[in-house]
Amino acid sequence: MGAGGRMTEKEREEQQKLLGRAGNGAAVQRSPTDKPPFTLGQIKKAIPPHCFQRSVIKSFSYVVHDLVIVAALLYFALVMIPVLPSGMEFVAWPLYWIAQGCVLTGVWVIAHECGHHAFSDYSVLDDIVGLVLHSSLLVPYFSWKYSHRRHHSNTGSLERDEVFVPKQKSAMAWYTPYVYNNPIGRLVHIFVQLTLGWPLYLAFNVSGRPYPRFACHFDPYGPIYNDRERVQIFISDVGVVSAAAALFKLSSAFGFWWVVRIYGVPLLIVNAWLVLITYLQHTHPALPHYDSSEWDWLRGALATVDRDYGILNKVFHNITDTHVAHHLFSTMPHYHAMEATKAIRPILGDYYQFDPTPVAKATWREAQECIYVESEDNKGVFWYNNKF
Repeated sequence: MGAGGRMTEKEREEQQKLLGRAGNGAAVQRSPTDKPPFTLGQIKKAIPPHCFQRSVIKSFSYVVHDLVIVAALLYFALVMIPVLPSGMEFVAWPLYWIAQGCVLTGVWVIAHECGHHAFSDYSVLDDIVGLVLHSSLLVPYFSWKYSHRRHHSNTGSLERDEVFVPKQKSAMAWYTPYVYNNPIGRLVHIFVQLTLGWPLYLAFNVSGRPYPRFACHFDPYGPIYNDRERVQIFISDVGVVSAAAALFKLSSAFGFWWVVRIYGVPLLIVNAWLVLITYLQHTHPALPHYDSSEWDWLRGALATVDRDYGILNKVFHNITDTHVAHHLFSTMPHYHAMEATKAIRPILGDYYQFDPTPVAKATWREAQECIYVESEDNKGVFWYNNKF
């Protein structure tokens, strides 16, 4: 393999022959799986030092920016929609739901950044901001912070990664081909994944790594957490329960369907974006997975892909198109991630993956092609497949 992680022409041809053609008709080049010819330190040196500096003022400016838009949209829903001409509300409400759901996803991303200690230089401040923002979206902040940290520590590992861990063919259920190999079954699977995937993961560890006993993000004594983390899991639960109690009071005052219209539907959209973004970041025909005989942290961190969500890249604070850099340096604030991504691409070479396929098309393609993983040479490197 050449310098900077670039493949030789022969290796490139072999990779493309193995993978064939992607769903959009373009050849997809698999990521190299040899140990990279660069180190994490060399990657870091390519990034301007200021990219690692966290600013309280700048970080809070994004919080204020997002919350001002949330408040403006709320004003639109509460004050303007009721006085629209008859029939216009059937257009206005979906517009509100979509817009509010997208902006609240940006709020979710900032809370996620707090969990990585990327919001400020003060871990206590990060946790306070993250707890408030995530609790308002019914997310157990510390519970998810710790499981997500383990995801970053074990990305690409078939045994130890935390979320969207693919199964091997032998572990697939008998009905799997009937679900994925027909459009209706695939569509139902995508719908269920986007609507129920996030609460099922938090409550029942669906799509997560296997544990020796029942695992739940709300259980302080569950196998996900150690003794030092249990008190903070209780705090997370209190945060979610407090937010739920506030919603109950609003429901008592204004009605259940009022809460659903104002808060519930946008929250469903937040949850759908969260699942979709995570799924597409770690599910792609070009991405390898590794068993314990091959896995190491750097190759695992590189087993992710940047995507293009158009204008939503900015709304989502670029978590979508700078995810490779985020996995390499998770304490870097999001407002420096674009600059860092541009700096590391020449170093990473073929180890860097970016897919501009439109999101809807990519979702359908990945659901069709990335069903399970298998090793093609009986070694510890596994690739997605869909043949039954």
